[in-house]
Amino acid sequence: MPVDRRPLSADEVSRLVETLDGWELDGSTLRRQLVFDTFVQAFGFMAQVALVAERLNHHPNWSNVYNRVDIAVTTHDAGGLTALDFEFVRQVDALLPRA
Repeated sequence: MPVDRRPLSADEVSRLVETLDGWELDGSTLRRQLVFDTFVQAFGFMAQVALVAERLNHHPNWSNVYNRVDIAVTTHDAGGLTALDFEFVRQVDALLPRA
């Protein structure tokens, strides 16, 4: 079932951002920086996220420097955040090891 790509209202975004851990709202973009112990762990995580991105047909702007992965997500064709962005974030978070 496809995830809704209509732009969310500011109230909807605010409410949903409050449910996230580790993500920050930067205008119409959700951002998170993750730090791993090694480059291999960071790269392995990115490979897992790539599979999520393909499955959802929703691809982040991201970068990797050694053990750090920076992720930024928005729905460009909707001009802002959508339910798809929040679904992507939830699936990315599910890949992280639990403390």
